[in-house]
Amino acid sequence: MHGPDAPDGPFAALLAPEGQALLAELRDHDPADELALATRLRRTHPAELVSAALGQARLRQRARAKFGADAARMYFTPDGVEQATRTAVAAHRAARFAALGVDRVADLCCGIGGDAVALARAGIAVLAVDRDPATAAAARANAAALGVAELVDVRCADVGDVDISGYDAVFVDPARRVGGGALARRAGGRGGSGRGRIFDPEAYSPPLSWAVEVAGRVSHAALKVAPGIPHEAVPDAAEAEWVSDAGDVKEAVLWFGAASGAVSPGGRRATLLPGGATLVGRGLPAPAAGPVGRYLYEPDGAVIRAHLVAEVAAQVGGRLLDPTIAYVTADDPAPTPYATAYEITDTLPFHLKKLRALLRERGVGSVTVKKRGSAVEPEELRRKLKLDGPTAVSCTVFLTRVAGAPTVLLGRPAPAT
Repeated sequence: MHGPDAPDGPFAALLAPEGQALLAELRDHDPADELALATRLRRTHPAELVSAALGQARLRQRARAKFGADAARMYFTPDGVEQATRTAVAAHRAARFAALGVDRVADLCCGIGGDAVALARAGIAVLAVDRDPATAAAARANAAALGVAELVDVRCADVGDVDISGYDAVFVDPARRVGGGALARRAGGRGGSGRGRIFDPEAYSPPLSWAVEVAGRVSHAALKVAPGIPHEAVPDAAEAEWVSDAGDVKEAVLWFGAASGAVSPGGRRATLLPGGATLVGRGLPAPAAGPVGRYLYEPDGAVIRAHLVAEVAAQVGGRLLDPTIAYVTADDPAPTPYATAYEITDTLPFHLKKLRALLRERGVGSVTVKKRGSAVEPEELRRKLKLDGPTAVSCTVFLTRVAGAPTVLLGRPAPAT
Protein backbone atom coordinates (compact mmCIF):
# COMPACT_ATOMS: atom_id res chain seq x y z
CA MET A 1 0.00 0.00 0.00
CA HIS A 2 1.47 3.36 -1.04
CA GLY A 3 0.48 7.03 -1.12
CA PRO A 4 -0.23 9.75 1.46
CA ASP A 5 -2.89 7.70 3.25
CA ALA A 6 -0.76 4.56 3.60
CA PRO A 7 -0.11 3.48 7.21
CA ASP A 8 3.37 3.72 8.64
CA GLY A 9 5.22 2.69 11.77
CA PRO A 10 4.03 -0.22 13.91
CA PHE A 11 0.65 -0.49 12.18
CA ALA A 12 2.28 -0.91 8.76
CA ALA A 13 4.53 -3.56 10.28
CA LEU A 14 1.47 -5.47 11.48
CA LEU A 15 0.26 -5.71 7.88
CA ALA A 16 3.60 -7.15 6.73
CA PRO A 17 4.22 -10.93 6.79
CA GLU A 18 6.10 -10.86 10.13
CA GLY A 19 3.31 -8.88 11.77
CA GLN A 20 0.65 -11.15 10.33
CA ALA A 21 2.46 -14.20 11.71
CA LEU A 22 2.62 -12.60 15.16
CA LEU A 23 -1.09 -11.75 15.13
CA ALA A 24 -1.91 -15.32 14.13
CA GLU A 25 0.18 -16.64 17.03
CA LEU A 26 -1.55 -14.29 19.47
CA ARG A 27 -5.08 -15.01 18.28
CA ASP A 28 -6.12 -17.04 21.33
CA HIS A 29 -3.48 -15.96 23.84
CA ASP A 30 -4.30 -15.69 27.53
CA PRO A 31 -3.88 -12.08 28.75
CA ALA A 32 -2.69 -13.47 32.09
CA ASP A 33 0.38 -14.87 30.32
CA GLU A 34 1.13 -11.70 28.39
CA LEU A 35 4.28 -10.67 30.25
CA ALA A 36 6.00 -14.01 29.73
CA LEU A 37 4.76 -14.15 26.15
CA ALA A 38 6.09 -10.67 25.38
CA THR A 39 9.49 -11.56 26.85
CA ARG A 40 9.71 -14.66 24.66
CA LEU A 41 8.55 -12.94 21.47
CA ARG A 42 11.02 -10.06 21.87
CA ARG A 43 13.88 -12.52 21.52
CA THR A 44 12.98 -13.08 17.88
CA HIS A 45 10.96 -9.98 16.89
CA PRO A 46 11.44 -6.21 17.24
CA ALA A 47 10.13 -4.95 20.58
CA GLU A 48 8.00 -2.27 18.90
CA LEU A 49 6.31 -4.86 16.67
CA VAL A 50 5.66 -7.18 19.61
CA SER A 51 4.03 -4.34 21.57
CA ALA A 52 1.87 -3.39 18.59
CA ALA A 53 0.80 -7.01 18.03
CA LEU A 54 -0.06 -7.57 21.68
CA GLY A 55 -2.05 -4.35 21.74
CA GLN A 56 -3.95 -5.33 18.61
CA ALA A 57 -4.61 -8.82 20.01
CA ARG A 58 -6.12 -7.29 23.16
CA LEU A 59 -8.34 -5.01 21.09
CA ARG A 60 -9.50 -7.95 18.96
CA GLN A 61 -10.52 -9.88 22.06
CA ARG A 62 -12.49 -6.88 23.34
CA ALA A 63 -14.15 -6.49 19.94
CA ARG A 64 -15.58 -10.03 19.81
CA ALA A 65 -18.75 -8.94 21.57
CA LYS A 66 -19.46 -6.46 18.77
CA PHE A 67 -17.99 -8.13 15.71
CA GLY A 68 -18.09 -11.85 16.44
CA ALA A 69 -15.80 -13.97 14.29
CA ASP A 70 -14.85 -10.95 12.13
CA ALA A 71 -12.96 -9.45 15.07
CA ALA A 72 -10.13 -11.96 14.68
CA ARG A 73 -9.31 -10.52 11.23
CA MET A 74 -9.97 -6.85 11.91
CA TYR A 75 -7.81 -3.93 13.06
CA PHE A 76 -8.80 -1.54 15.81
CA THR A 77 -7.83 1.58 17.69
CA PRO A 78 -8.76 1.82 21.38
CA ASP A 79 -11.49 4.38 20.65
CA GLY A 80 -12.58 2.40 17.60
CA VAL A 81 -13.49 -0.67 19.66
CA GLU A 82 -15.64 1.41 21.99
CA GLN A 83 -17.32 3.66 19.43
CA ALA A 84 -17.81 1.33 16.47
CA THR A 85 -21.26 0.04 15.56
CA ARG A 86 -21.74 -3.66 16.32
CA THR A 87 -22.16 -5.89 13.29
CA ALA A 88 -25.87 -6.71 13.82
CA VAL A 89 -26.83 -3.04 14.05
CA ALA A 90 -24.68 -1.98 11.10
CA ALA A 91 -26.16 -4.79 8.98
CA HIS A 92 -29.69 -3.65 9.83
CA ARG A 93 -28.90 -0.09 8.76
CA ALA A 94 -27.22 -1.27 5.57
CA ALA A 95 -30.31 -3.34 4.75
CA ARG A 96 -32.49 -0.25 5.15
CA PHE A 97 -30.25 1.70 2.80
CA ALA A 98 -30.35 -1.15 0.27
CA ALA A 99 -34.15 -1.31 0.50
CA LEU A 100 -34.24 2.40 -0.37
CA GLY A 101 -32.44 1.60 -3.62
CA VAL A 102 -29.23 3.37 -2.59
CA ASP A 103 -26.16 2.58 -4.72
CA ARG A 104 -23.47 4.90 -3.32
CA VAL A 105 -23.12 6.09 0.27
CA ALA A 106 -20.71 8.62 1.73
CA ASP A 107 -19.88 7.32 5.23
CA LEU A 108 -18.70 10.45 7.01
CA CYS A 109 -16.79 9.94 10.28
CA CYS A 110 -16.37 6.27 9.37
CA GLY A 111 -14.24 5.26 12.35
CA ILE A 112 -12.63 1.84 11.93
CA GLY A 113 -15.11 1.00 9.15
CA GLY A 114 -17.75 -1.23 10.74
CA ASP A 115 -20.62 0.50 8.94
CA ALA A 116 -18.66 0.82 5.70
CA VAL A 117 -18.08 -2.93 5.66
CA ALA A 118 -21.77 -3.64 6.35
CA LEU A 119 -22.82 -1.30 3.53
CA ALA A 120 -20.37 -2.95 1.13
CA ARG A 121 -21.64 -6.40 2.10
CA ALA A 122 -25.10 -5.15 1.11
CA GLY A 123 -23.71 -4.35 -2.36
CA ILE A 124 -23.39 -0.60 -1.83
CA ALA A 125 -20.30 1.38 -2.92
CA VAL A 126 -18.92 3.42 -0.02
CA LEU A 127 -16.76 6.50 0.38
CA ALA A 128 -15.49 6.19 3.96
CA VAL A 129 -13.99 9.35 5.48
CA ASP A 130 -12.24 9.98 8.79
CA ARG A 131 -9.76 12.72 9.70
CA ASP A 132 -7.62 10.59 12.00
CA PRO A 133 -4.83 8.83 10.05
CA ALA A 134 -4.63 5.79 12.34
CA THR A 135 -8.40 5.35 12.28
CA ALA A 136 -8.58 5.69 8.49
CA ALA A 137 -5.74 3.19 8.12
CA ALA A 138 -7.66 0.71 10.29
CA ALA A 139 -10.79 1.21 8.18
CA ARG A 140 -8.85 0.55 4.99
CA ALA A 141 -7.22 -2.55 6.45
CA ASN A 142 -10.60 -3.83 7.63
CA ALA A 143 -12.17 -3.45 4.21
CA ALA A 144 -9.32 -5.47 2.76
CA ALA A 145 -9.32 -8.10 5.52
CA LEU A 146 -13.05 -8.69 5.16
CA GLY A 147 -13.00 -8.86 1.36
CA VAL A 148 -14.85 -5.67 0.42
CA ALA A 149 -11.97 -3.37 -0.52
CA GLU A 150 -13.24 -3.00 -4.09
CA LEU A 151 -16.41 -1.33 -2.78
CA VAL A 152 -14.87 0.84 -0.04
CA ASP A 153 -12.81 3.93 -0.84
CA VAL A 154 -11.25 5.17 2.42
CA ARG A 155 -9.98 8.74 2.64
CA CYS A 156 -8.23 10.51 5.48
CA ALA A 157 -9.76 14.00 5.43
CA ASP A 158 -12.03 16.40 7.23
CA VAL A 159 -15.56 15.46 6.27
CA GLY A 160 -16.38 19.11 5.66
CA ASP A 161 -13.88 19.16 2.81
CA VAL A 162 -15.24 16.10 0.96
CA ASP A 163 -17.28 16.41 -2.24
CA ILE A 164 -20.35 14.16 -1.92
CA SER A 165 -22.09 15.30 -5.09
CA GLY A 166 -21.69 11.87 -6.70
CA TYR A 167 -23.44 10.02 -3.90
CA ASP A 168 -27.14 9.38 -3.42
CA ALA A 169 -26.94 8.93 0.35
CA VAL A 170 -24.85 9.86 3.38
CA PHE A 171 -24.35 8.23 6.74
CA VAL A 172 -22.90 10.36 9.53
CA ASP A 173 -21.73 8.92 12.84
CA PRO A 174 -20.30 11.89 14.76
CA ALA A 175 -18.13 11.57 17.85
CA ARG A 176 -20.20 11.89 20.99
CA ARG A 177 -17.35 11.99 23.50
CA VAL A 178 -15.26 14.79 24.97
CA GLY A 179 -11.67 15.02 23.81
CA GLY A 180 -11.73 15.06 20.01
CA GLY A 181 -9.87 18.36 19.64
CA ALA A 182 -10.92 21.60 17.96
CA LEU A 183 -10.33 20.40 14.42
CA ALA A 184 -12.35 17.25 15.00
CA ARG A 185 -15.16 19.28 16.52
CA ARG A 186 -15.27 21.43 13.41
CA ALA A 187 -16.26 18.61 11.10
CA GLY A 188 -13.61 16.01 11.24
CA GLY A 189 -14.13 12.50 12.46
CA ARG A 190 -14.11 10.15 15.36
CA GLY A 191 -10.43 9.65 16.03
CA GLY A 192 -10.11 11.63 19.29
CA SER A 193 -9.66 10.21 22.75
CA GLY A 194 -12.95 9.86 24.63
CA ARG A 195 -13.35 11.25 28.13
CA GLY A 196 -17.07 11.16 28.77
CA ARG A 197 -20.22 11.19 26.69
CA ILE A 198 -21.73 14.30 25.13
CA PHE A 199 -25.50 14.71 25.38
CA ASP A 200 -25.98 18.03 23.53
CA PRO A 201 -26.34 17.19 19.80
CA GLU A 202 -24.70 20.49 18.91
CA ALA A 203 -21.60 19.39 20.82
CA TYR A 204 -21.18 16.32 18.63
CA SER A 205 -18.14 16.24 16.36
CA PRO A 206 -19.36 17.38 13.87
CA PRO A 207 -22.53 18.99 15.32
CA LEU A 208 -25.98 17.70 14.46
CA SER A 209 -26.92 20.90 12.60
CA TRP A 210 -24.01 20.35 10.20
CA ALA A 211 -25.06 16.75 9.60
CA VAL A 212 -28.68 17.81 8.95
CA GLU A 213 -27.50 20.35 6.40
CA VAL A 214 -25.46 17.66 4.63
CA ALA A 215 -28.46 15.33 4.68
CA GLY A 216 -30.36 17.90 2.67
CA ARG A 217 -27.91 17.61 -0.23
CA VAL A 218 -28.67 13.95 -1.03
CA SER A 219 -31.70 11.76 -1.63
CA HIS A 220 -31.32 9.73 1.57
CA ALA A 221 -29.44 10.11 4.82
CA ALA A 222 -29.02 8.44 8.19
CA LEU A 223 -27.53 10.36 11.10
CA LYS A 224 -26.51 8.35 14.16
CA VAL A 225 -27.26 10.07 17.47
CA ALA A 226 -27.20 9.13 21.14
CA PRO A 227 -30.19 7.02 22.28
CA GLY A 228 -30.96 9.62 24.92
CA ILE A 229 -31.49 12.42 22.40
CA PRO A 230 -34.44 14.59 23.51
CA HIS A 231 -37.39 14.14 21.19
CA GLU A 232 -37.63 17.90 20.82
CA ALA A 233 -34.11 17.90 19.33
CA VAL A 234 -35.18 15.61 16.46
CA PRO A 235 -35.65 17.69 13.27
CA ASP A 236 -39.19 17.76 11.87
CA ALA A 237 -37.96 16.36 8.55
CA ALA A 238 -36.49 13.25 10.18
CA GLU A 239 -37.87 9.87 11.12
CA ALA A 240 -36.26 8.75 14.39
CA GLU A 241 -35.45 5.06 14.87
CA TRP A 242 -34.28 3.57 18.16
CA VAL A 243 -32.45 0.23 17.85
CA SER A 244 -31.85 -2.38 20.53
CA ASP A 245 -29.85 -5.58 20.29
CA ALA A 246 -30.63 -8.49 22.63
CA GLY A 247 -32.61 -6.12 24.81
CA ASP A 248 -29.95 -3.39 25.13
CA VAL A 249 -30.59 -0.04 23.44
CA LYS A 250 -27.62 0.65 21.19
CA GLU A 251 -28.39 3.79 19.22
CA ALA A 252 -30.84 6.15 17.65
CA VAL A 253 -30.76 7.09 13.97
CA LEU A 254 -32.39 10.02 12.20
CA TRP A 255 -33.51 9.05 8.70
CA PHE A 256 -34.10 11.60 5.93
CA GLY A 257 -35.57 11.06 2.47
CA ALA A 258 -39.34 11.47 2.50
CA ALA A 259 -39.56 11.30 -1.30
CA SER A 260 -39.03 7.53 -1.17
CA GLY A 261 -42.15 6.98 0.90
CA ALA A 262 -40.17 4.61 3.14
CA VAL A 263 -39.16 7.36 5.55
CA SER A 264 -41.88 9.17 7.48
CA PRO A 265 -40.95 12.72 8.58
CA GLY A 266 -41.82 13.20 12.24
CA GLY A 267 -42.29 9.45 12.65
CA ARG A 268 -40.93 7.31 15.48
CA ARG A 269 -40.04 3.63 15.34
CA ALA A 270 -38.35 1.02 17.51
CA THR A 271 -36.40 -1.86 15.97
CA LEU A 272 -35.48 -4.92 18.01
CA LEU A 273 -32.52 -7.03 16.95
CA PRO A 274 -31.61 -9.76 16.29
CA GLY A 275 -35.18 -10.59 15.25
CA GLY A 276 -35.70 -7.34 13.36
CA ALA A 277 -39.24 -6.59 14.58
CA THR A 278 -40.08 -2.92 14.00
CA LEU A 279 -42.80 -1.03 15.83
CA VAL A 280 -43.95 2.14 14.07
CA GLY A 281 -45.64 4.88 16.05
CA ARG A 282 -49.29 5.62 15.33
CA GLY A 283 -49.59 8.70 17.49
CA LEU A 284 -51.70 6.98 20.12
CA PRO A 285 -52.57 8.86 23.30
CA ALA A 286 -50.99 7.77 26.57
CA PRO A 287 -52.84 4.73 27.95
CA ALA A 288 -54.83 5.04 31.14
CA ALA A 289 -53.53 3.63 34.42
CA GLY A 290 -55.41 0.93 36.25
CA PRO A 291 -55.22 -1.95 38.73
CA VAL A 292 -52.58 -4.66 38.56
CA GLY A 293 -53.70 -7.48 36.28
CA ARG A 294 -52.50 -11.04 36.02
CA TYR A 295 -49.77 -10.12 33.55
CA LEU A 296 -47.09 -7.46 33.49
CA TYR A 297 -45.37 -6.40 30.25
CA GLU A 298 -41.93 -4.83 30.34
CA PRO A 299 -41.46 -2.93 27.05
CA ASP A 300 -38.10 -3.17 25.30
CA GLY A 301 -35.83 -0.21 25.95
CA ALA A 302 -36.04 0.92 22.32
CA VAL A 303 -39.83 1.04 22.62
CA ILE A 304 -39.55 3.20 25.73
CA ARG A 305 -36.98 5.54 24.17
CA ALA A 306 -39.21 5.93 21.10
CA HIS A 307 -42.19 6.79 23.32
CA LEU A 308 -44.18 3.87 21.91
CA VAL A 309 -45.41 2.30 25.16
CA ALA A 310 -48.97 3.22 24.14
CA GLU A 311 -48.61 1.08 21.02
CA VAL A 312 -47.56 -1.91 23.15
CA ALA A 313 -50.44 -1.34 25.56
CA ALA A 314 -52.85 -1.33 22.62
CA GLN A 315 -51.37 -4.59 21.29
CA VAL A 316 -51.85 -6.45 24.58
CA GLY A 317 -55.11 -4.77 25.63
CA GLY A 318 -53.35 -3.34 28.66
CA ARG A 319 -53.06 -0.30 30.87
CA LEU A 320 -50.26 1.34 32.84
CA LEU A 321 -49.49 0.47 36.44
CA ASP A 322 -48.87 4.15 37.05
CA PRO A 323 -49.12 7.18 34.74
CA THR A 324 -45.38 7.84 35.12
CA ILE A 325 -44.06 4.25 34.83
CA ALA A 326 -43.42 2.29 31.62
CA TYR A 327 -44.89 -0.99 32.89
CA VAL A 328 -48.02 -2.29 31.18
CA THR A 329 -50.44 -4.64 32.91
CA ALA A 330 -53.22 -6.76 31.44
CA ASP A 331 -55.66 -9.43 32.53
CA ASP A 332 -55.04 -11.83 29.64
CA PRO A 333 -51.87 -13.01 27.88
CA ALA A 334 -51.11 -11.56 24.46
CA PRO A 335 -48.01 -12.27 22.36
CA THR A 336 -45.85 -9.30 21.39
CA PRO A 337 -42.20 -9.11 20.37
CA TYR A 338 -41.94 -5.62 21.85
CA ALA A 339 -42.25 -6.49 25.55
CA THR A 340 -41.32 -9.28 27.94
CA ALA A 341 -44.33 -10.79 29.67
CA TYR A 342 -44.46 -11.90 33.32
CA GLU A 343 -47.22 -13.65 35.22
CA ILE A 344 -47.82 -11.80 38.49
CA THR A 345 -48.41 -13.90 41.60
CA ASP A 346 -48.38 -11.28 44.37
CA THR A 347 -48.86 -7.55 44.84
CA LEU A 348 -48.00 -5.86 48.12
CA PRO A 349 -46.97 -2.45 49.43
CA PHE A 350 -43.22 -2.14 49.73
CA HIS A 351 -42.16 -3.40 53.16
CA LEU A 352 -38.81 -5.16 53.51
CA LYS A 353 -39.73 -7.49 56.39
CA LYS A 354 -43.00 -8.57 54.82
CA LEU A 355 -41.31 -9.17 51.48
CA ARG A 356 -38.54 -11.21 53.13
CA ALA A 357 -41.10 -13.27 55.06
CA LEU A 358 -43.16 -13.97 51.94
CA LEU A 359 -40.13 -15.09 49.92
CA ARG A 360 -38.93 -17.37 52.73
CA GLU A 361 -42.41 -18.82 53.07
CA ARG A 362 -42.29 -19.68 49.36
CA GLY A 363 -38.82 -21.20 49.72
CA VAL A 364 -37.31 -18.77 47.22
CA GLY A 365 -33.52 -18.91 47.06
CA SER A 366 -32.76 -16.42 44.26
CA VAL A 367 -34.45 -13.36 42.84
CA THR A 368 -34.14 -11.19 39.77
CA VAL A 369 -34.84 -7.61 40.83
CA LYS A 370 -36.20 -5.09 38.35
CA LYS A 371 -37.12 -1.53 39.19
CA ARG A 372 -38.83 1.47 37.71
CA GLY A 373 -39.81 4.43 39.81
CA SER A 374 -38.15 3.10 42.97
CA ALA A 375 -35.19 4.51 44.91
CA VAL A 376 -34.23 1.05 46.21
CA GLU A 377 -31.09 -0.41 44.63
CA PRO A 378 -31.47 -4.04 43.46
CA GLU A 379 -28.14 -5.22 44.91
CA GLU A 380 -28.91 -3.64 48.25
CA LEU A 381 -32.31 -5.34 48.32
CA ARG A 382 -30.79 -8.74 47.51
CA ARG A 383 -28.39 -8.44 50.44
CA LYS A 384 -31.12 -7.43 52.86
CA LEU A 385 -33.46 -10.23 51.83
CA LYS A 386 -30.97 -12.83 53.11
CA LEU A 387 -32.63 -15.67 51.22
CA ASP A 388 -31.69 -19.18 52.28
CA GLY A 389 -33.84 -21.33 49.99
CA PRO A 390 -32.49 -23.40 47.08
CA THR A 391 -31.26 -21.24 44.20
CA ALA A 392 -33.34 -23.30 41.78
CA VAL A 393 -36.46 -21.75 43.35
CA SER A 394 -36.52 -18.24 41.95
CA CYS A 395 -38.84 -15.38 41.13
CA THR A 396 -38.78 -11.88 39.69
CA VAL A 397 -39.27 -8.96 42.05
CA PHE A 398 -40.54 -5.69 40.57
CA LEU A 399 -39.95 -2.52 42.58
CA THR A 400 -42.24 0.12 41.20
CA ARG A 401 -45.21 2.39 41.90
CA VAL A 402 -48.89 1.63 41.50
CA ALA A 403 -51.15 4.68 41.55
CA GLY A 404 -48.26 6.62 43.07
CA ALA A 405 -47.61 4.20 45.95
CA PRO A 406 -44.34 2.21 46.34
CA THR A 407 -45.27 -1.35 45.46
CA VAL A 408 -43.67 -4.77 45.08
CA LEU A 409 -44.87 -7.25 42.46
CA LEU A 410 -43.73 -10.87 42.46
CA GLY A 411 -43.88 -12.86 39.27
CA ARG A 412 -42.24 -15.22 36.82
CA PRO A 413 -41.69 -15.16 33.07
CA ALA A 414 -44.98 -15.92 31.37
CA PRO A 415 -45.09 -19.05 29.20
CA ALA A 416 -45.01 -18.43 25.47
CA THR A 417 -48.44 -18.13 23.93
